[in-house]
Amino acid sequence: MSLPPRAVIVHRATELTELIARHGTRQQAGFFLAGRGRDLAELDARHQAQQDALATVSAAIPLDWRRAVAERNDLDRFGFGPEDVVIAVGQDGLVANVAKYLDGQPVIGINPEPSRNPGVLVPHEPAAIAGLLTTRTVTERTMVAASTDDGQQLLALNEVYIGHRTHQSARYRLSSPDGLPERQSSSGILVGTGTGSTGWCRSAWQERRSPLALPTPTDPVLCWFVREAWPSPATGTDNTEGLLKAPDSLTITAESDLVVFGDGMESDTLSVSWGQRVEVGVAEVTLCLVA
Repeated sequence: MSLPPRAVIVHRATELTELIARHGTRQQAGFFLAGRGRDLAELDARHQAQQDALATVSAAIPLDWRRAVAERNDLDRFGFGPEDVVIAVGQDGLVANVAKYLDGQPVIGINPEPSRNPGVLVPHEPAAIAGLLTTRTVTERTMVAASTDDGQQLLALNEVYIGHRTHQSARYRLSSPDGLPERQSSSGILVGTGTGSTGWCRSAWQERRSPLALPTPTDPVLCWFVREAWPSPATGTDNTEGLLKAPDSLTITAESDLVVFGDGMESDTLSVSWGQRVEVGVAEVTLCLVA
C-alpha cells in the first residue's frame, strides 16, 4: 500500500523573529531599529504577512495527506521523501535553498509579499495553493552539480562557487572544454544555470561586458566566470569564462584549500584540499517547479 503524499512547508525565520532572538525582547529589538531609523511596525507587517500565508497553506492541505514543516536553516538535516510535495513560502531564494536537497519532487512557490518579492520562483499567491496541490503544471529547470574525486557532491539551482573560504585569493588549475588548461589565482569561480544568470553570474557577466549569451532557465547549459583572475609569472587570465553543455564539465584542481557551496549557503559546503579535483557540469536531476 502506497503512502499518501506528504506536504512539506518550507520557510525561513522572519527578520522580526531573528531580531528578537538576537536582542532578547521585542522592546530591545524596537530600540535597536529606532536607532537605525527603522520602525518595528514594518517588521510586524511583514511577519504577519508570512504567518497569514503559512496559515492559508496549512489549511488547504487535504486532511488525508501527511505534513511536515522545515525551516531554512534545518534543510541540510531534513529528510525529503519521493512522495513529498514541497511548498516554499517566502522569497525567491528559498526555492533555490531547498532545490539542492530534492530529487524530482514538485516545488510550489508561494509569495507572501508580492510587493517586495519579484516572484520569479515563488509566482503564486497563498490563496492559489488548494488548486495547485491537485492540478499542477510543472516546468523543469536546469541545475548545476559539483562533485569531488573523493565522492562528495553538491547540487544548486542558481550557481556554485569554488574558491577560498574567505573569498581571498585561491590557487588552482582550471581545465575547460573550450580552452587550454591554465593555472590561476582568483577570488573564485562561479558556475551558474539560466535561473542563476539573473543574479551573481549576471553581475560578473555585466561587469566584464561579456559577449556570452546567457542560458535560459530551461536550457541544459551552464555559464561560468572566473572572478578577478590575477596575472603573474605563475598564473594566467586567458581562460576566464565560457559555456558548458552536457556532458562537458569544468575541472578545477586545487593548489590551495578550497570550498564549494551552492546558492549562497556557505554553511553547507564541500571541502577540497591541495591536489583534489572538482568537476562541475549540468546536473542529471532538474528542479520540478510548479508553474
